[in-house]
Amino acid sequence: MRLSRAIPLQAGTSFPLIAAALLLPAAGVVGAAKPPNILWLSIEDTGQQVRPYDAYARTPNIARLAREGVTFLNAFSHSPVCAPTRSGIVTGMYPTAIGTHHMRSDMVPPPFVKAFPEYLRRLGYYTTNNSKTDYNFPAPITAWDESGRSAHWKNRPDKNQPFFAVFNYGSSHEGSVRHQFAARRADPANRIHDAAKLALPAYYPDTPKVREAWAAYYDVVTQTDRTIGEMLQELEDAGIAEETLVVFWGDHGVGLARGKRWLYDSGVRVPLIARWPGKIEPGAVRADFVQFLDLAPTMIAAAGGEPPGHMHGRVILGDNQGPEPQYLYHARDRMDERYDMIRAVRNKRYLYLRNFESHKPWVQFMRTPSQGPIYQELGRLKREGGLDRLTGLFMGDTKPFEELYDTVADPYQVRNLAADGRYVEVLEELRNELIAWMKRTGDRGLLPEPELYRAMYPGGERETVPPPAAEKLPGRNGSVKIKLSAAAEGASLAYRIRGDGAESERWLLYRQPVLLEKGRTLRAIAARLGYNDSPTVTISNP
Repeated sequence: MRLSRAIPLQAGTSFPLIAAALLLPAAGVVGAAKPPNILWLSIEDTGQQVRPYDAYARTPNIARLAREGVTFLNAFSHSPVCAPTRSGIVTGMYPTAIGTHHMRSDMVPPPFVKAFPEYLRRLGYYTTNNSKTDYNFPAPITAWDESGRSAHWKNRPDKNQPFFAVFNYGSSHEGSVRHQFAARRADPANRIHDAAKLALPAYYPDTPKVREAWAAYYDVVTQTDRTIGEMLQELEDAGIAEETLVVFWGDHGVGLARGKRWLYDSGVRVPLIARWPGKIEPGAVRADFVQFLDLAPTMIAAAGGEPPGHMHGRVILGDNQGPEPQYLYHARDRMDERYDMIRAVRNKRYLYLRNFESHKPWVQFMRTPSQGPIYQELGRLKREGGLDRLTGLFMGDTKPFEELYDTVADPYQVRNLAADGRYVEVLEELRNELIAWMKRTGDRGLLPEPELYRAMYPGGERETVPPPAAEKLPGRNGSVKIKLSAAAEGASLAYRIRGDGAESERWLLYRQPVLLEKGRTLRAIAARLGYNDSPTVTISNP
């Protein structure tokens, strides 16, 4: 039995400053027990500007969660924008490997890929999502018992059934930052953080507008923290906090200029905190590499299952944790209406980026980010010649082909070492590792997006899954057992039962032959990621 070694969380502690020095053992769990409930609390466009990572942040509920669980210092997203991030989270695979790497695309993953909540349903969990999906493929009906704004773990018919519940909060999104920025300027009473006391990143110009926008970002994170507190209180009120694994994460970095959409720490370094009473020692801190692709296999393992071998992540909680990787990888492709392919690899000290379209500027015009106050301020200063050596780099008309940063000595990644002869060996190591990873995973970013669509949509249309086959087996007292089988590779099956004028509102995941009582009717369909659901097959027991 192993428990993680705890480090008390002191007020004012700045985790980034001690991250390089900490090398702690992984948080363990105690024995085998009843599968836990699992609650995910995800917030959008938020880096590590929350407590306990950031002493300036006002997030008491997130800080409380950390005191009661484990904080991952070196947690990263594989993508710096929401849809590819969530695609990787729900499948446990690099989006570049399954073709879901472009922002807001509609792709068809390989047949063996499934949304991981389906594995939890097979293990007996009630799965619920409120409410964002954004997977770069339609959310399959086999993944969720319910998905939508009214979805909640409280809705499960059997209150003793373990649940996996996801709540996604958009109140910290970059759009909310713009609204809070306007609110702060309109009325000082709306200000939560003092803009004058902020420590600005080195790549931002120190102007009143930038400071107000940066403070507005901290404000919306504080507002979102209040919602986190309400959700944690719901567990307490229901008396199930002690039997619930809670995971808090932000989907990628800061929703401001040079954060979201970029492969620097500001875009991919994320908060990740887990609380599992009786399993994780309170106040634990971990400095090993973890990534979002670890979430799927970790949840399956926590639920008592065996993660499928095709997943790219590792188990990071429990008795069967995988070894820490030597490298982590990140990818950026089309963002909204603009293409710019960038790949990155990091080890514990260095970050290497390869700009495949280095002839393009860092900042191409895009409708959504262009509305951000810091982007607007950077544009103004560039036109007026008001940017200095550091703040002007990001506004360059072209990019270097390669970038290399010492993330310990240069936490904001503003000093490119790629042309420095003292780092030739580091450069070659990471360059070769990146190319090897792209080959190993079959990086589909090297294919034009229209060619991906042509390959995934024969004839230009979404394919439909063939209907399942059904077989009646004898039962007792007039009942029959219905055995279903998929007629297509990679298809999953779901069913509903109707009788006495009523029908189940949700599709149940087919796991084994279903008992169909006399006078009832079963309807079944087949589903696969990226395909239209099959026609319904109806089987009656008159």
